[in-house]
Amino acid sequence: MAQQTDSLRRVDSLKQVDLDLRRIADSLRRADSVRRDNIKIDTNLINRYRIDPRRNALPQRLRPLQVFPEYMPVSMMDYKVSYWHKYATIGINFNQATFSNNWTGGGVNSFAINSNVDYKVEYNKQPFVFTSQLILLYGRSKNKEQLPRKTNDRIFWDNKLATQLSKSWFFFGSLSFESQFDKGFRYDANGATTLISQFMAPGYVTESFGFEYKPNNWFDLRIGTGTARQTFVLTDNIEYSGDAPGKAYNVIKGRSMYNELAFQAVAAFDKEVMQNLRLTSRYQIFIPYGRGAQNIDHRLDLTIAARVNKLVAVTITGVAIYDRDAFANRTDTKPGIQASENLALGVIYRFP
Repeated sequence: MAQQTDSLRRVDSLKQVDLDLRRIADSLRRADSVRRDNIKIDTNLINRYRIDPRRNALPQRLRPLQVFPEYMPVSMMDYKVSYWHKYATIGINFNQATFSNNWTGGGVNSFAINSNVDYKVEYNKQPFVFTSQLILLYGRSKNKEQLPRKTNDRIFWDNKLATQLSKSWFFFGSLSFESQFDKGFRYDANGATTLISQFMAPGYVTESFGFEYKPNNWFDLRIGTGTARQTFVLTDNIEYSGDAPGKAYNVIKGRSMYNELAFQAVAAFDKEVMQNLRLTSRYQIFIPYGRGAQNIDHRLDLTIAARVNKLVAVTITGVAIYDRDAFANRTDTKPGIQASENLALGVIYRFP
């Protein structure tokens, strides 16, 4: 009987709670439709659900949370800042062809090798930038029943020191050297050879200063308002022109150097234009003071390298030169544009 009474009391209590909740919900609905300052809340009803602390509970003292900085000793890391950056490209290409003795299509057994080294060092500590680039090219070919002949030969060393004037403009001074490794010959129809060039015959040393425009890391333009170039011929064994006095590369026979002042501009482009396809070009114009427009020198170097995998690449190189002085000792041809092209498949390694 007592259990039934308790059950009835719990049911009545739940009914009363449900009724109170409905009253609170009705009050909130009415509050949504009137202004906030006119809302009337039955506080006695809310106080019935307040949870009070237990009687005779001990008081608790809450202390404020305080945060203090703690300094920990840290040893200096052994790191050094390097302002030097190095880049290098090394390549070697082979070309070979062999024919049997009864090959009816005609052909000559041949073998050719070409090598190139492009090494660049840069020191960059604002506002000063120093750049040194060394380019070495050499190649030879051998055909059956013929003497070996050069296919490529160049030494080029360029040094530049610049100070930054603005975001994209620099003031620079440069010194460059250019020559070749091996002797160069002219071959006539009878197989006779004539020596026309060798190391330091000719050789060029160029000093220049002016302004450089470099908006990004793959293009730069040098404007050398003050440029001097010395042309060296350090031998009398090469062919000179028949004029009196004879000249070779505009150097008079019996002398070793010819000096001239000029305006020079150099534009360089080096960028990976597509995935695994890199385009490198360098154009140089040399305008000597006090000489006619026909004596303006032009040189364009162009290289396209398509990488097959990490080491193997297909390389196309082309050079176009107009230098009237280079024909001073040539009696077999007239001044004009010199051009060369080479297509090769070989090993190329670039780092970093």
